[in-house]
Amino acid sequence: MREHSGLLTDLYELTMAAGYVEHGFAGRATFELFVRHLPPRRSYLVAAGLEQALDYIAHVSFTSEEIAYLRGHPAFAQVGPRFFDFLASFRFHGDIWALPEGTIFFPGEPLLRVKAPIAEAQILETYLLSTLSFQTLIATKAARLYTAAQGRSVIEFGTRRAHSIGSGVLAARAAYIGGCQGTSNVYAGHAFGIPTYGTQAHSWIMAQESEAEAFRRFVELFPNHAVLLLDTYDVRAAVETILAAKLKPRAVRLDSGDLAADSIWVRRRLDAAGWQDVQVFASGDLDEDRVAELLARGAQIDGFGVGTALSTSSDAPALGVVYKLAEMEESGAVRVAAKFSHAKATYPGSKQVFRFADAQGKFARDVIALDDEHLPGGTPLLVQVMHAGQPTLPQEPLGRLRVRFLDSFQRLPEPLRRLDAAETYPVRHSARLEAMLGQVRERVSRASSRTTR
Repeated sequence: MREHSGLLTDLYELTMAAGYVEHGFAGRATFELFVRHLPPRRSYLVAAGLEQALDYIAHVSFTSEEIAYLRGHPAFAQVGPRFFDFLASFRFHGDIWALPEGTIFFPGEPLLRVKAPIAEAQILETYLLSTLSFQTLIATKAARLYTAAQGRSVIEFGTRRAHSIGSGVLAARAAYIGGCQGTSNVYAGHAFGIPTYGTQAHSWIMAQESEAEAFRRFVELFPNHAVLLLDTYDVRAAVETILAAKLKPRAVRLDSGDLAADSIWVRRRLDAAGWQDVQVFASGDLDEDRVAELLARGAQIDGFGVGTALSTSSDAPALGVVYKLAEMEESGAVRVAAKFSHAKATYPGSKQVFRFADAQGKFARDVIALDDEHLPGGTPLLVQVMHAGQPTLPQEPLGRLRVRFLDSFQRLPEPLRRLDAAETYPVRHSARLEAMLGQVRERVSRASSRTTR
């Protein structure tokens, strides 16, 4: 797969683009990408994926072979050379505003706003939806695990269960933004500077002549990093073997069985031997509910490795992100647009989100307003990240994105931080935006009545 191929889109994006180009429709469109509804049991979302989205936009192109493929496609049989010439020199010339990664946001609020010639903006839709929805979904799942762990470390272990190796890498990135301490994915560590962690598999123990020999060889080779797996045969016998041989590891791992009871016994036995600094790590089909349950039972666990549930967001594996036209500008005249269909209505105009805090600095409410409004006391969240096709801000270190989330998380009202969403954060639209929506409804109604006479 070519990373920046213009074919990484749905067919109807290209057929619409062809229609715009062939008919000379070159107006500048404003599209906004937002989430309609929260997934089950979520009370907020964590923005992620912008870096990959902007990289694609800055480099997207069509090769001669890709254009030849489209020329031969039956859908383009009646399309003239003008469109294919457009593709041959294609690059994005527009402007983009977005929520910085790590920002906590809510349904209806633009995660990203694109203003560009309409054919250019249209071609980007599929890639933007896919990239931002996936990483936002995983970052939000990681935030839930961060909540459940109550200050203990959570390591992303999910590449082997991810839907592809590429999604595993990006899941590691998003999970780190959402509060995870690190990942087992070495490529993600190399590419993004994420701390990497690893233990050992049961196969390492089973391949050796004895469990004692397996432990000895591992500790000798990795004296400062060894994490010894206890449950290949018998947890308690494994601990006694380690203690008898004085093979002090950095940590021990429990991967099956009664994790709460075993961790309590292991912690007591290690402490009795004077090994209070040896951590107890747990893994094995964990999710935020299982982590919370273990700690509620008094489990003596210092860190958790979470795989499948995190890298696939298994309880809520999809996020309803949409990309909707909000405004058209042609020959200096601006026409705002809105959609009125049941349960899928949208607001018109180019928008900004303003966040208000209470006297303690906690988030109090958000207002979605038009982008030229100024709301005293409110902090605008969308920032310009691209102008005329060029990035306008330096790339942020991933650690800074994680800190942004962690700081924002502490400012969320406490009920919104719970695993079971108990409250809804107040988000409203400005008076000007509500009035504009009414004007568009009236305009569309008048036009409809004229056509039905």
